[in-house]
Amino acid sequence: MTPGLFTPLTLGGLTLPNRIAVSPMCQYSAEDGRATDWHLVHLGGLAQGGAGLVLTEAAAVCPEGRISPQDLGLWRDDQVEPLARAVRFIRGQGAVPGIQLAHAGRKAGVNAPWRGGGVIPQDQGGWAGLAPSALPFDAGWPQPRVLDEDGLTQVKAQFRAAALRALAAGFQVVEVHGAHGYLLHQFLSPLSNRREDAYGGSFLNRTRLLREVVATVREVWPEPLPVLVRISATDWVEGGWDADQSVALAEALKPLGVALVDCSSGGNVAKASIPVGPGYQVPFAARIRRETGMATGAVGLITGAAQAQAIVAEGSADLVLLGRELLREPRWPLRAAAELGIEVPWPAQYARAAAGRVPVR
Repeated sequence: MTPGLFTPLTLGGLTLPNRIAVSPMCQYSAEDGRATDWHLVHLGGLAQGGAGLVLTEAAAVCPEGRISPQDLGLWRDDQVEPLARAVRFIRGQGAVPGIQLAHAGRKAGVNAPWRGGGVIPQDQGGWAGLAPSALPFDAGWPQPRVLDEDGLTQVKAQFRAAALRALAAGFQVVEVHGAHGYLLHQFLSPLSNRREDAYGGSFLNRTRLLREVVATVREVWPEPLPVLVRISATDWVEGGWDADQSVALAEALKPLGVALVDCSSGGNVAKASIPVGPGYQVPFAARIRRETGMATGAVGLITGAAQAQAIVAEGSADLVLLGRELLREPRWPLRAAAELGIEVPWPAQYARAAAGRVPVR
């Protein structure tokens, strides 16, 4: 039977109830790394809305790895329970809770969008990020500190410790963030990685840190539960990270126990020319899936039920991740099911509104 948007998806030893996932989206609402009531309501509402996999925003593995001062974190034990509260609610709605673990690298220390975005000056609470090489992200950004051997060892230990805390919080899926110009992507791309040691130069060397982080997370993450990796499939700049290297990376991640490659793009170059349009990143997911046999996730201007259904049914991706569309319409999965003529369970408290009705935008 041709898989559809509302057929289950098994990743490792875990089965998602459908192929719709909440893409990680920063909320800039944490307090010293701790989730707040906002996260409970935000993530819980998305679980109520019918998404099969609810991924948190990027959770920093260390304080200096935050994108903003208001990012989620999992570098301390007291950050576990506030997330566990949201996890319990998500699971109670029949959805699978997942968390994205991240390190911002040289793109750390920026303001929330509604505070104007941009780099926070260090005398106002900002901080210099870490990076493979002493190359600022863009003009006006601070020069990052270069990670030495001890620093690299520490980063791997931080991802490991954060994964253990995620497990203690009850998460069933962990995603390693290797995209959007953050630390692990910075090591992948020759545009940001100019090292001449074992972590720079060749493809093997540039992918080493990501592979080592994945391996250390996989060591502590129970075998039945899946590990995902988000990548930027291309920098959209000549001479940068590209789709050919992404295919090769997926092949290298397969024996490390990665269950799915989440395919995004861009973010490592401030002024890249990106041909944004409906489903513009889907071809990357389709190519990696076709050439490696790896399960993939597609993301990027996926807004319609028929569009999402076609991505899965045509074999372009195994999972569809929605971002801003779910911010606009948290119950998009319920409406999509109605549009496609598929019966799905509604929360019991809302079931009287389900019969014969499509949720209003």
